[in-house]
Amino acid sequence: MANIKSQMKRNRQTIKATLRNRSIKSELHTYKRKFLTALEAGDVDVATEALRDVSRKYDVAVSKGVLHKRTAANKKSGLAARLNKLTATA
Repeated sequence: MANIKSQMKRNRQTIKATLRNRSIKSELHTYKRKFLTALEAGDVDVATEALRDVSRKYDVAVSKGVLHKRTAANKKSGLAARLNKLTATA
């Protein structure tokens, strides 16, 4: 444990930020799971709505500094491609 006052504060801040980031990532995984479930079921309407929701959550994660913007863009692009593949076959 640190003896320096500023480092002790920094450690407390890091713990708070870690919990906040973990919460945002967990919520992101939940929305992604809903999208993938709808995709596997073959329900295009529900999957489209879920993609919109998960895209918003990726944008929130970027704005909060949890994810890099290019990482989020790659993830959103991959999910959109999977939805487009489903709609092309339907």
